[in-house]
Amino acid sequence: MAAVAVTGCKVETDKAGGGGAGPEPQGKAGSALAAVDGLTVKGRAPKTGYARERFGTAWADTDSNSCDTRDDILKRDLESVRYSDGDCKVVSGTLAPDPYGGKDISFTRGRSKVDIDHLVALSDAWQKGAAKWEPAKRIAFANDPLNLLAVDATPNRSKGDGDTATWLPPNKGYRCTYVAGQVAVKKKYEVWVTAAESAAMKKVLGGCPDQKLPTGGNPTAAPPRFHAR
Repeated sequence: MAAVAVTGCKVETDKAGGGGAGPEPQGKAGSALAAVDGLTVKGRAPKTGYARERFGTAWADTDSNSCDTRDDILKRDLESVRYSDGDCKVVSGTLAPDPYGGKDISFTRGRSKVDIDHLVALSDAWQKGAAKWEPAKRIAFANDPLNLLAVDATPNRSKGDGDTATWLPPNKGYRCTYVAGQVAVKKKYEVWVTAAESAAMKKVLGGCPDQKLPTGGNPTAAPPRFHAR
């Protein structure tokens, strides 16, 4: 009988029925898989000195559109959005579906079951390079739409500051997109990865080698009017 391995994106069959793992999958130019090899691989540094404030005030309006970052992401990711003040402050909507769990989640301001997740957690970035960044870069990182996603609070809070090696979304159909997003953020901001993390990224993306690397987001330095300690 052929052996079956689940990658998180699709099921692959080892028709040989045994032997080694085979050659490492190769991604095409522009794919997330190909980009993994461009990430620096180093050990995790200590968490010493980390605090949320090192990345500036939460949800700073770094793109100067007069809406805070949290509302920008809610507006982008929710459906049937309603506002309390024109088209900025989101008061309700539906996450349809939540990418991490696959279920529809209602959002009501003040009673929210929706979190805004940093694909690459701030403390993970701190231990992989951000401790040495200028404050403007840390503020930009914390508010970059490329690194932000509206998700169900329950699976998100099980993630903590996990990386690809320690946490993946329960919704297996979203794992390729999720890992590609992490690769894109780490490439853009030059955040390094551990050896285990690099291997985990390749394992997931090996099942979807044509998954494109996301691009875009905000500049990697916040305007000088923003400050972090």
